[in-house]
Amino acid sequence: MIRKLLSAGLAAALFSGTSLAAGQGVTATTVDFVQVAALEGPAAALGLGMRQGLTAAFEEANRAGGVHGRTLRLEAIDDSYEPNKSIDQVRAAIAADAYLALIGTVGTPTTKATQPIATDAGMPMVAPFTGAGFLRNPQLRNVTNLRATYDAETQAWIDHLVDVEGITDIAILYQDDGFGRVGLSGVKKALDARGMSLVAEGTYTRNTVAVKSALLEIRKAKPQAIVMVGAYKPLAEFVKLAKKMKMDPTFMTISFVGSKAFAAELGAAGEGVIVSQVVPQPWDSSLPIVAEYQAALTALDATAEPGFVSLEGYVAGRLAIAGLNAAGTELTRTSFMAAMNGLGQVDLGGMSLEFGPGDNQGSDDVFLTRIRPDGGFEPMGAGG
Repeated sequence: MIRKLLSAGLAAALFSGTSLAAGQGVTATTVDFVQVAALEGPAAALGLGMRQGLTAAFEEANRAGGVHGRTLRLEAIDDSYEPNKSIDQVRAAIAADAYLALIGTVGTPTTKATQPIATDAGMPMVAPFTGAGFLRNPQLRNVTNLRATYDAETQAWIDHLVDVEGITDIAILYQDDGFGRVGLSGVKKALDARGMSLVAEGTYTRNTVAVKSALLEIRKAKPQAIVMVGAYKPLAEFVKLAKKMKMDPTFMTISFVGSKAFAAELGAAGEGVIVSQVVPQPWDSSLPIVAEYQAALTALDATAEPGFVSLEGYVAGRLAIAGLNAAGTELTRTSFMAAMNGLGQVDLGGMSLEFGPGDNQGSDDVFLTRIRPDGGFEPMGAGG
């Protein structure tokens, strides 16, 4: 169930700190989570995809009687992928005292701005949609990460480009903020280990598609490959412009891009673009977790199409449910955080998550995929 802010009174209560539910979002029959993420703007497909997957997982649990007799509910609030707006929304959500935890937040700059606020308030953060390293700090007892790091993804890029394809001249386009710079750092570290360096760098401003000047700068270096760290709309614009200019490097980008939205924006220009992923193929129903995801997604919306982002949202929901089960009937933020920190191994059927002392990240898996001519994705397998 996704509840929306339907009235000025509710909005006022959120910002004033008035409690509209039992403390910390828990009653005898319900438990409430909140997602603060991009639901509008150039990164909207990411927040919406995560929301869809989370809701599918929660509704699946609700059909089976909930968790310890409690129905799971999700409030989704837009931050437009803007840190200042995200700060306001997270502060309001914490002040409302109406939610057990934040879940499925989207983006490095927004999460970097809000994580200290959540940590200071003792508010759990489950499965942020970012691979930024700062969230893997073992001292962050309130943060439970699902996905592999951006460093792992960028390492996989360079392993493939250099060791498999034999490419030596690599350029980068990155979003000019904390997210983009994390990706840049990862690429440079992987290249440095080989005694290599980037032949060119280009940037663009978050929440814009102003990529042409960066492309013109990168084109001067005549790169064999261009790796890209950003959101789907600007990166799709970049690839389409490059192909119009008759450039033909290998294009490679990161899971955060939002694969399905990226491929749709690219259209025919997408063929051959490589995207790293941190969850399995959402069409591979031979994996129990994917088959269960597909069934839950169809039950939620018979017209919904599987995708990497909504699968990640579903896995995030299942992770939170594992924590709720472990926390028992006496549910509070403190007991939920303790349960999340003590999960150990979580077997989801084809995707195993493992947590331990000083390790708040469940998965280290990175998969390379290539966009097919029809806009679908094919796994590249070991070694690409």
